[in-house]
Parts: sequence; structure tokens; C-alpha cells
Amino acid sequence: MALIDDVKDVLRESGAESTTEIQDLIDFAKADMKSIGILEEKITETDMMIKRAINLYCKANFSYEDPKISERFQTQYESLKIHLALSSEYTVLEVVT
Repeated sequence: MALIDDVKDVLRESGAESTTEIQDLIDFAKADMKSIGILEEKITETDMMIKRAINLYCKANFSYEDPKISERFQTQYESLKIHLALSSEYTVLEVVT
């Protein structure tokens, strides 16, 4: 299943009209993670930690009427993003010898 389909499931969105907005959120989450030092090649759609971070980011920024819900998801995203940025698995290139 493609990442956009996973995110749509998480957001409980099935309509095609939201696809562009959701893809923009996915792209922004990836850019945000890259901007704090997570290597672009580590930001893959198959990595469960990256997928979780993207899902949290999208949940935080996709049309919740209650700001407390959005804030909760944003806080979870920020915590996971920091964890990823501090992990050498996501920030250091492996040297192949």
C-alpha cells in the first residue's frame, strides 16, 4: 500500500478531493525531518518510525476542529522527530568498507 493510502486510512479520508492536501502534508513532514538533520535517504516510506512520524504530522495538521487534538499529535510528532534526529541510524551515513 502506498504511503498516501496509509495516511488516508489514518485520517479516515477516502475522497480524492483531499489527496493533494494530504500529499502536501506528507511532503512537508519529510522536508521538516530533513531540515533537522535526518538524512534524506533514511526518510523512506517503508521505515516504520518515519511512517509513524509522517502519520502524526498529518494528523496534527489535517482539519481537526478541536485544537487540543491537533496539539497532542503535534507534540507526539515533535518528540518522535527529535528522537529520530538524535539517532545515528537516521543521521549518519554508514561507511561500507
